[in-house]
Parts: sequence; structure tokens; C-alpha cells
Amino acid sequence: MGPQNLTSVLEFHLLGFSDDLELQPLLFGLFLTMYLVTVFGNLLIILTVSFDFHLHTPMYFFLSNLSLADISFSTTTVPKMLVNLKTHSKSITYAGCLTQVSSFSLFVCLDSLLLTVMAYDRFVAICHPLHYPAIMNFHLCGLLVLVSFFVSLLDSQLHYLMMSQLTFCADVEIPHFFCDPPQLLKLACSDTSSNNILIYFIGTIFGGVPLTGILYSYTRIISSILRISSSGLRYKAFSTCGSHLLAVCLFYGTGLGVYLGSSVSSSLRKEAVASVMYTVVTPMLNPFIYSLRNSHIKNVLWRIVSRIA
Repeated sequence: MGPQNLTSVLEFHLLGFSDDLELQPLLFGLFLTMYLVTVFGNLLIILTVSFDFHLHTPMYFFLSNLSLADISFSTTTVPKMLVNLKTHSKSITYAGCLTQVSSFSLFVCLDSLLLTVMAYDRFVAICHPLHYPAIMNFHLCGLLVLVSFFVSLLDSQLHYLMMSQLTFCADVEIPHFFCDPPQLLKLACSDTSSNNILIYFIGTIFGGVPLTGILYSYTRIISSILRISSSGLRYKAFSTCGSHLLAVCLFYGTGLGVYLGSSVSSSLRKEAVASVMYTVVTPMLNPFIYSLRNSHIKNVLWRIVSRIA
């Protein structure tokens, strides 16, 4: 059949991971467990920060916003995948697909920007400790989060507008578990050369600039730590940003691995499996990264558990 405009395509088909019906209950149980751990783990971080006024600091304020973004990030893709696994359906509506594209772009960009803001917070705390309270005041912290959100919203709308202009052939099958923008570009019937250039340009701006900011912050942080004469103080200074550095490596490492690997690998199903690390596993692990390595959060968590018990 000839190409149809996107607005006339009623639905797409998400091929997911496997066509084996016997695997569907196993995959459903696995991803349901991971999603519940993600939601409850990140909610626990938010509640913990809200519970204790000692945690009402810029670092934990940004962490609670990151946890909220991680919950939203997982909710963008996982619930629809669970519904499809449970009902043995592969369909997603046109409106649902565009919603996934814009929401996915929004929360990926928001995660990236919040990690950058947290790197800046650690930079000020370690490199300018005497001026930290004056610089990282409540108004600046709120402004940084608001700017991060509106920049992410701009990124999501650019992706939405770009995808809404594509034309597709009938019965579009997406070899993924969600509407991934690069996959939609590959499946479009119309010429996508300008779209490919635009999506890489957007990725460079909204992904590369925050990563550059993080690298610059940690270059200055490491330089300042190495100038500290006491090994105990050096360890204490580095331990305050160890969890954040691990989260940055996990987020950017898996993300770059997926999208750089997609240009090399010919197996689209393997690419979908690799994307699980980026879209499902990373948001699930962040609460463990920030809580297990942080004595303040662990102490508050124990107090909450003891009160409940």
C-alpha cells in the first residue's frame, strides 16, 4: 500500500522482545517487579527527604526531583508494555505513540539536566564551601529546577512536531517495546534526511551540553580535592559526590551504549533488549545508589521503619 499520513494511521504495532507466548508471563512478572521497585524506591527517597528537615538542603532537593523524574520516565513506557504483555496485544494508538515520544524526550532531557544541576551543586559545595549557602539559596535551586523542566518541555515539543510531520506506510511494526524516535524515523516512508540531521542536532544540544557541564564540574572538583593535604578530608570530599558520579556513569553509559550500538548492530530486537538498561534498570537502581551510599538517608529510613514497626 502507498504511504499514509501519520494522522490517518490509527495504530502502530510494538513487537517487543519475543513472540513466544510462553515467555509472556515471565516477562510480565519481571517488568512488573522492576516497575514496582522503581516507583516505591523513588517514592521512598522523596518521602525520606520530606520527612526530615535535616535533609532540606539543595543536594536532597535536587535528588527528590530526580526521583520524581525517574518515576515519570519509567511510567512513560513500562505500563503500556505490561498491558500489551498481559493482553497479548502489540498495538498502540497514534495518539499514544506521539505521547510516548514527547514524554520520553521530556523525562530523558529532564534527567540529564537534573544530573547537571546536581554536579553544579557539588562543584559549589567542594570548590566554594564558604560561599555555598549564599550561592545555592532556595530561589536559585527552585529556578534551576524550573529552567530544567521548561528546557526539557521544549525538547519534547521539538520531538513531537518532528514525528508528527512524518508519513508512514500502513501496518507499521516497531521492533521495540515503546515508540522510540530513531525507530520511527527508520520506518517512515517519507524522506527523513532532514529529520535525521535535526534529531542528532537536538541530541547534541540537549544531551551534549549537559554532559559537558558535568565533565567541567568534575574536572574542577577533582582538581580541588587533589589540593587537599589530608587524605581523610579528601576521602570525605569525594564521598559526597560518589553516588552522583555513579548515577551519571550509569545514565550516560547505558544511553550512549544503546544509541551508538544501534548504528552498528543489525539486530533490532537485541537493541530493544539493550534499551531496557537505559529505560527501566537505571531509574530502578538510582534509589539504591543514593540510599546505600548515604548515611543520612539510611538513618532517616531506619527511623521511619522503626516508627512504623
